[in-house]
Amino acid sequence: MSTESVTSSTTHPLYQEKTTTKTTSAADDMQTQFLTLLTTQLKNQDPLNPTDANQMTAQLSQISTVSGIEKLNTTMEKLLSSYSAVQNMQAAAMIGKTVFIAGNEMELGSEGAIAGFNLESAAESVTVKIRDSDGNLVTTQDIGAMSAGIGSFYWDGTKADGTKAAEGTYNFTFEATKGTTKVKGESLEAGTISAVTMLSSGAALVLNGNKSVSYTDIRQILN
Repeated sequence: MSTESVTSSTTHPLYQEKTTTKTTSAADDMQTQFLTLLTTQLKNQDPLNPTDANQMTAQLSQISTVSGIEKLNTTMEKLLSSYSAVQNMQAAAMIGKTVFIAGNEMELGSEGAIAGFNLESAAESVTVKIRDSDGNLVTTQDIGAMSAGIGSFYWDGTKADGTKAAEGTYNFTFEATKGTTKVKGESLEAGTISAVTMLSSGAALVLNGNKSVSYTDIRQILN
């Protein structure tokens, strides 16, 4: 007579218990440890010398502060991520726009060239001098009186001798005065946004001539 032995094993894959890993934040870990220590302290406290309630309140306040800071950081990260996405969308919508940035170059095309300046205060007289790449004076323009802020001027490409200048890149300088006092200002060059590059630091706007600028470099949007 034979005896069959039946063996049950709880190690069979169908019987294995599934374990899950719960990720906790630093603030949650600290709070759990604090509550464990606090519970142990309350259990073992001297009945004749109980734990100071004010001290306990201060400790709980510290835990709440740490937890609050962590939640604030998480919220700020989400806001920054959303802001970056919105900025990228706005940047894409600016393709084809002509803008003013700091600079003193003028790109003369078939329809002329534009440039500008940003005056710190009003001027009674503004004079612009345009030079070629070799530094030779091409022409001088008398703009006249200008108010404080950003102003612009147009050059049709005509040189001082009445002939037409060749298309290409020129440089300009301006002089603004009020009476005998010079008015300070910033030269502005025009550029058309042709593309947008997404960087980890934010969106970079690519102008004609492959010049890359950021939002903060733009002084004015012309169209």
